[in-house]
Amino acid sequence: MGKEAKVTITPAGGSSPVVRVHRAALIEDAVHEIVERRLRARGWKPYITAYTGYGAPGWARVMARVLLARPGMVRRRREKVRGWRSFTTTPVSSALVRIELGGIVTEARTDRSGYLDVRVKGDLEPGWGSAKLSTEGTVPVDAPIRVIDPSVKFGVISDIDDTVMVTTLPRPLLAAWNTFVLDEHARAAVPGMAVLYERLVHANPGTPVIYLSTGAWNVAPTLTRFLSRHLYPAGPILLTDWGPTPDRWFRSGREHKRKSLHQLAQEFPDVRWLLIGDDGQHDQEIYSEFAREHPENVAAVAIRRLSPTQAVLAGAIPGPSETAEVVPSGGKNWFAAPDGAGLWSLLRDTDLIPKKANG
Repeated sequence: MGKEAKVTITPAGGSSPVVRVHRAALIEDAVHEIVERRLRARGWKPYITAYTGYGAPGWARVMARVLLARPGMVRRRREKVRGWRSFTTTPVSSALVRIELGGIVTEARTDRSGYLDVRVKGDLEPGWGSAKLSTEGTVPVDAPIRVIDPSVKFGVISDIDDTVMVTTLPRPLLAAWNTFVLDEHARAAVPGMAVLYERLVHANPGTPVIYLSTGAWNVAPTLTRFLSRHLYPAGPILLTDWGPTPDRWFRSGREHKRKSLHQLAQEFPDVRWLLIGDDGQHDQEIYSEFAREHPENVAAVAIRRLSPTQAVLAGAIPGPSETAEVVPSGGKNWFAAPDGAGLWSLLRDTDLIPKKANG
């Protein structure tokens, strides 16, 4: 029997309570409340969509969302929800979720949008494990957990859009098409990036790969399937909520990335990260800022350089093709190339790749 932990859980990304709530958030909450009440009256039931979390021996960050579905549709919802349908779900706010991790049971509640993002106690062996989640009598679901060995000192943090997957963000029409219409079969992988990541993991056993994107949690299942289909190493995907927040109309993608990087630095102070992104949005500025503030947590920065056409589609202004570093890097190694093969040719001769891996 697991130990019951009836405690108040602080969200993993928690902050001080916001006293004044934005009008858009109040309207959204009111709509959700009305819709949820009516759907429950029609017999709709909660179900849990579990996301991949991470942790270390003794703790884990568990992420999931509680939604409503009509009877008989729960299994289909869990398996695959395509395109715009992933944005028409009804969240269950303040749902009590039971989390079992390594023999310890903890309870926590979802936020106003049905999301659960909490740090809980529980012992798991390094590698891959899982937490078991349930709510309101639902069948428990497993949330994968990447448990990082304390001896691991190197990791990879990767952007997704235009770094591992061509999405032409943030051009509005194309971004909307990619997000709401297409599924993972219609998205193109960036050449050589999956091979690059596999080589990095092979050269440094136990290396965690964490994917950090400004995309919405609604498309997490689509992104997970895409990464798996194109043979990228499995790892947690850190996304953000879509829609109004307590203090603004929409979440800030840049702030989400900054906050996530700082959180990882606090959680894994001994890990030096290889930060991988592209020059089409704000990765260079964000990574440079992080490298200056946390030099001990950055091994190097690798930037996928977009072609002039890709840069225009992505909303960026093409810069000099020979300039690898366009912003101060805090003294960190800075590499740039148009694809995974080019980045590997630059990285393989550095101290990030043990000599035996090249031999």
